[in-house]
Amino acid sequence: MEIMNEFLNMLKTSQAYTFLQALLLFIVGYFIAKTISTMVGKIATNKMTIHGLFLLKRTIFYTLLILFALSALKHIGIDLSILLGAAGIFTVAIGFASQTSASNLISGLFLMIERPFSIGDVIRVNDNSGEVISIDLLSVKLRTFDNLFVRIPNESMIKSAVTTLTKFPIRRADLKIGIAYKEDIENVRNVLLKIAEKNVICLEEPAPLFILTGFGDSSVDIQFSIWSKRENFLALKNEMYQSIKKTFDEQGIEIPFPHVSLYSGSQSAPFNLAVASKLNNIDNEIDK
Repeated sequence: MEIMNEFLNMLKTSQAYTFLQALLLFIVGYFIAKTISTMVGKIATNKMTIHGLFLLKRTIFYTLLILFALSALKHIGIDLSILLGAAGIFTVAIGFASQTSASNLISGLFLMIERPFSIGDVIRVNDNSGEVISIDLLSVKLRTFDNLFVRIPNESMIKSAVTTLTKFPIRRADLKIGIAYKEDIENVRNVLLKIAEKNVICLEEPAPLFILTGFGDSSVDIQFSIWSKRENFLALKNEMYQSIKKTFDEQGIEIPFPHVSLYSGSQSAPFNLAVASKLNNIDNEIDK
């Protein structure tokens, strides 16, 4: 018994025992930080956005973990003032060596404060469109519609125009339509309004909008704008284009394709492009 007591006393006074206590303190601190951040996240689930909840949980976790880590270091006799001084010098050196990362870090803080979008939103940045799956201090991660992973630096996000496609509950679909010059524009307008009225996912308010956008080379150009809930946006566009084509065919409303007319010399009558091509081939045969 005396031998066991002597062994325990010697173990308590050894450096290994102190290190073991510090390690145990850090491990316990990790689980405490994990538990507290998870509990706070559950409490604030219905009061914050997904993005805000994600940042809150991460901030609480790392703050508590750092405090426990500092306590563990102090327990084994490390002077924290020296450590903090060394960390400050190291941070300055890293800052000069990685100005791009520092710029991304500052831009990330601005994004988190401004919150132009959240995790789960669909955004468009330059040529990239997709769902936001992560907003970090250095970059934003997207999953594109063809299931690709895109990482965009925060500095680029700040400098670029970012369109949040899921910010509002409804969206407007602008349908580009061309009709022949011989068609009755008022009749076409009434037909389009009836098509929109019959479509169950087309909203009555805001009302559809009929706009003449100009006279094209071969058609009278029209923009017919309709509204839907954002989740029905693509379905509405597809259904409306199909209904318009079918209805126009049934009612004999012409959707023209480009025509090309050629004039020869002083003749006032235009030549059809195919006829002109045949005449040109005949001339080539004669020359041979």
